[in-house]
Amino acid sequence: MAKIEEKKPIVQEISEKIDGAASVVLVDHRGLTVEQDTQLRKQLREAGVQYKVYKNTMMRFAFKGTDFEQLDKYLEGPSACAISKDDATAPARVLCEFAKTAPNLEIKGGVVEGTAYDAAGIGAISQIPSRDVLLGRLFGSMQSPIANFARVIKQIAEKDGEAAPAAEAPAAE
Repeated sequence: MAKIEEKKPIVQEISEKIDGAASVVLVDHRGLTVEQDTQLRKQLREAGVQYKVYKNTMMRFAFKGTDFEQLDKYLEGPSACAISKDDATAPARVLCEFAKTAPNLEIKGGVVEGTAYDAAGIGAISQIPSRDVLLGRLFGSMQSPIANFARVIKQIAEKDGEAAPAAEAPAAE
């Protein structure tokens, strides 16, 4: 009975972290050096992603009844989970980019906005730019026609400004 009581806070912690999460990605972190693990944690933290190693049984209990229950099939062997509440693609982006330099980091799978993906799917999602980058591109593309229009109006105004004094000169004589 005492064992179950000890596990409740851990399951509760995982449940709180995944509540409202946009994505959860599971990885096998075996084989990473301490230096690599520290660097990975730093990059994930900078991207606003929570990363922690939990026992698979604890994650199973916490995922039960949620969209993340689809991850059950990936809960074999050591697992760490990366959770993001804001940017759905951040865990996939950071983990896949890091895995290029640390081949021992194995991406198992994940759930992004309610849909489960295997390692290849997470790799594809990692190619999607962040929300901020996409918004920047959108606003940049919207700004371009406005800037061009403003430039044309300015050129017309300058042209009319030059023509006006020349037109007034003969009338003044």
